[in-house]
Amino acid sequence: MAMVVKQHRESSSGSIDKHLDASGKYVRYTAEQVEALERVYAECPKPSSLRRQQLIRECPILANIEPKQIKVWFQNRRCREKQRKEAGRLQSVNRKLSAMNKLLMEENDRLQNQVSQLVCENGYMRQQIQSGTTAPNDGSCESAVTTPQPPLRDTNSPAGLLSIAEETLSEFLSKATGTAVDWVQMPGMKPGPDSVGVFSISHGSRGAAARACGLVSLEPTKIVEILRDRPCYFRDCRSLEVFTLIPISNGGTIELVYTQTYAPTTLAPARDFWTLRYTTTLENGTLVVCERSLSGTGAGPNAGASSQFIRAEMLPSGYMVRPCEGGGSIIHIVDHMNVEAWSVPEVLRPLYESSKLVAQKMTIAALRYVRQIAQETSGEVTYGLGRQPALLRTFSQRLSRGFNDAINGFNDDGWSLLSLHGAEDVIVTVNSTKSLSNSHGFPLVGGILCAKASMLLKNVPSAVLVRFLREHRSEWADFSVDAYCAASLKTGSFPYSGMRPTRFTGSQIIMPLGHTVEHEEMLEVIRLEGQPPGQPDAFISRDIHLLQMCSGIDESAVGACFELLFAPIDEMFPDDAPLLPSGFRIIPLDIKSVKGDTRDLTTHKTLNLASSLEVGPSSNNNAGDDSSSYSGRSVLTIAFQFPVENNLVDSVASMASQYVRSVISAVQRVATAISPSQLSPALRSNLSLGSPEALTLAHWICQSYSFHVGGELLGGNCLGSDSMLNNLWNHQDAILCCSLKSLPVFMFANQAGLDMMETSLVALQDITIDKIFDDSGRKALFLEFANIMQKGSAFLPGRICVSTMGRHVSYDQAIAWKVLDGDNDSVHCLAISFVNWSFV
Repeated sequence: MAMVVKQHRESSSGSIDKHLDASGKYVRYTAEQVEALERVYAECPKPSSLRRQQLIRECPILANIEPKQIKVWFQNRRCREKQRKEAGRLQSVNRKLSAMNKLLMEENDRLQNQVSQLVCENGYMRQQIQSGTTAPNDGSCESAVTTPQPPLRDTNSPAGLLSIAEETLSEFLSKATGTAVDWVQMPGMKPGPDSVGVFSISHGSRGAAARACGLVSLEPTKIVEILRDRPCYFRDCRSLEVFTLIPISNGGTIELVYTQTYAPTTLAPARDFWTLRYTTTLENGTLVVCERSLSGTGAGPNAGASSQFIRAEMLPSGYMVRPCEGGGSIIHIVDHMNVEAWSVPEVLRPLYESSKLVAQKMTIAALRYVRQIAQETSGEVTYGLGRQPALLRTFSQRLSRGFNDAINGFNDDGWSLLSLHGAEDVIVTVNSTKSLSNSHGFPLVGGILCAKASMLLKNVPSAVLVRFLREHRSEWADFSVDAYCAASLKTGSFPYSGMRPTRFTGSQIIMPLGHTVEHEEMLEVIRLEGQPPGQPDAFISRDIHLLQMCSGIDESAVGACFELLFAPIDEMFPDDAPLLPSGFRIIPLDIKSVKGDTRDLTTHKTLNLASSLEVGPSSNNNAGDDSSSYSGRSVLTIAFQFPVENNLVDSVASMASQYVRSVISAVQRVATAISPSQLSPALRSNLSLGSPEALTLAHWICQSYSFHVGGELLGGNCLGSDSMLNNLWNHQDAILCCSLKSLPVFMFANQAGLDMMETSLVALQDITIDKIFDDSGRKALFLEFANIMQKGSAFLPGRICVSTMGRHVSYDQAIAWKVLDGDNDSVHCLAISFVNWSFV
């Protein structure tokens, strides 16, 4: 027996090179046999029995090999391929960990130096206090946190520019790897092997500064090439123009650069920079690109256009990239700005003084952008609808840029302010020079009209608000207005006066296109299903397609702002589709959490949104019981763009301003609903009008399950209502409740149910039960419905259902039972538990 076992082990381990012949001896595969097998493996790594028999018939050189031996060869070949891939993955992880360890050691050395410097300063200050003297510091222990301004030099001579460049390089390196700035760890961005990098922000220094360092699987020259194109990753960058290029004897270059940046809101002017950019290579092979502001006007090509900007200052900043052992590069990025906060309203000054915002908008965005391109290059990222990653990035950039253009309304772009009688809350601008082309390539007659406004939000979780606006478009949007914009881009002429009414069916289908590596931004196509009212055209579809970019709905992602931008597109969605972006942008000014974790609060806040919208603030009697509160201010900017014909400017302007006001009213209503001052704690408010509180509903669900099905749904560990609700919410099976109407609508789901349906609790309440089952599933449920109502429960066999995103979900069994009102034993709703569900 031992001999047989040994022979089997040799057969299974050595069959990739050898096989048993007719006499039972091992014979090595010939080169021709291996080549034939490899050809088949390349086409089909796991051939069926019929395919293996066909292979033996077609290849005479394999005729002396048993089919079982062929099967074993393919098994071992797959095993070897799997081992090879796993070995490559482990090597890659090891290289990343080694590089991250090196980064952390460098960071540790820098922190030790900073500690030593602070100890020295502390000792000096103590000595000064004890001696009672106020003698000036001799500089031996002076902190370099505040760097004195460089003396004025001749910026018109190469020698003067080179002197500034060398000084900029020295100051930049002291910030990137030294102690010139008191760096503290970026909140919410912990370093680790799976993180993008190590992020820090300045503390107590002049201006706002941020620093990042990380590992990227690209060569240094490629990284520098990517980062030099600042408008691609810094969405607030309007333009960057190099005026002068001076080669340096050491192989580097000096450039004089004029940069314009957008204002993020209508409440503040835009900024521009006049800087010197120095590119050089250090002795150790590190590529460095550093930059700082120059004194002087340097207004750029159009002095009139620059009058719309406030000149900001860039303190020594830049990036350095060095090759990493085993491939890839280690990159350090520093951004240090002084954007003249005095020029904006006082309420917005935290926005312009925040080092965290500089980190989010510039430093982290740059490192994420490089990492995104690296993963796309390696083929690790896949996208929908067969679109190339670079094309989808272009769409995102066009949406952001078009929205920024609309908010800022620069004169040199052709925008002019349109005066409306007595209207000050909504700003309306028109651009008669900007032209679009419709889906047939013909230019549209007329121009673009934009209605925009900004407002201050208090104590409103931004992520929840953006998520609601995305998932419940019918709560704030007018389908006829969407249809007007979409038809204008299609036909090139769709007069406002002839706009035909269209009924929105309520169906909104989201089709994902792609997302960034950390899911902080995603691109998708939205299809709004509409039909014209009345019987004659009842079967004519008037669906509208929107290209939409959403950022900030994931609370775990650290983002500079929360955006929902969209533009109507043709259903064919060509690569060069004209885009006219509109949407929302929310920028937090300050965020504070009291007696709890803000992240947990915003995660569950959506649960109570629908009831608050229906009941209103007066109906919520538990608002004062918040165990966790959200305290913060944010600025919401709304902008909607409309194609307009020259003879209809006044009509469209009136319609646009009224529409924006209606949107503002809807947003204020939603903001009031989700504000913690109007909500009770997470999972405690009414689920919908007329429904019991969440605690009571959880008790009814569990009690009815025990009565009709038998056994305990949650086990015997639930001693109180709070514990019962939490266990129900975190139950591994998907539990959903639907109303008992002619067309049942879902009214509640636990976390697993929301994950299975790929939706939120608010959006769930727009989903009818027939939409998640196919024909056979609906028939099985309806056949059992009478049995459920009579006996109280039923066990349904496992089938396939569909999530709201169109993904198929399998489950082993579904248990349905009726939930009784504990007060009068009437049937309140129907509960369904999907056991062992998973995506197919």
